[in-house]
Amino acid sequence: MKIGFIGTGVMGGAMALNLIKKGYSLNVFNRTKSKAQTLLDNGAIWKDSVKDVANSSDVIISIVSFPKDVEQIYFGPEGILENAQRGSIAIDMATSDPELDKKIYEQGKKSGIAALDAPVSGGDVGAQKGTLCIMVGGDEKVYEEVLPILKAMGSTIVYQGGAGAGQQCKMANQIALAATAMGVVEAFAFADKAGLDREKVFKILSSGGADSWQLEAYAPRIFKKDFGPGFYIKLLVKDLSIAKSEAKLMGLNLQALNLSDSLYQGLIDEGMGDLGMQALIKLFEKD
Repeated sequence: MKIGFIGTGVMGGAMALNLIKKGYSLNVFNRTKSKAQTLLDNGAIWKDSVKDVANSSDVIISIVSFPKDVEQIYFGPEGILENAQRGSIAIDMATSDPELDKKIYEQGKKSGIAALDAPVSGGDVGAQKGTLCIMVGGDEKVYEEVLPILKAMGSTIVYQGGAGAGQQCKMANQIALAATAMGVVEAFAFADKAGLDREKVFKILSSGGADSWQLEAYAPRIFKKDFGPGFYIKLLVKDLSIAKSEAKLMGLNLQALNLSDSLYQGLIDEGMGDLGMQALIKLFEKD
């Protein structure tokens, strides 16, 4: 089986490498070829376009940054849906608009191409270790067919329902993630103002009911002033914008979602969109 992989950035590069380590043969494409060099060094085959990946692969996996990027690589004469072989499977692993993935699913069905939405959670560390959480929407039979491939990239893989359900679950995940990260940052902002030792506070928080993945991942980076992206702020705000739109359609007013979106948007406004989520501490350190 030949797998095509489109998007070899912070997340995609590590995910694709895990597929190679599991013995899968990969065709790869990325807008910046240098970002795929590690994969090429490990045996992946470079393709010059999305079209070339699509027409030479049995399963096409994509993980790009924004819904507009997803739409660009799936639709049009050079896109996946126009060029993939009948009977192939396309898996959108980006965090995107549920309605867009429903559109991909319906168009794919007309062309004889099965489509799944399978966004991931777990950040750069999870991508590197192959321990991502993967939430899947689409036809369950297709999900079961590609499950071994997904298991090469993740350790918790859950079928959520029909087309778009994977993205809906990811929205719930991002709401919880952003609000929890906000709480972690504010806890240390408070501890700093109180004159407490950060390491001692961390020892207590990580041993009790306040423990979380965000605490374990972000606190050590905050202490080291490491604001590099495990997950870009600009991508988080993109996700929160989608979540807000979906919540509005549902008639929900989610205050933690609205507040976390506002705070992270403030960092983007100050030119920090390419930093990691832990950079939210900067809002308090400058006081």
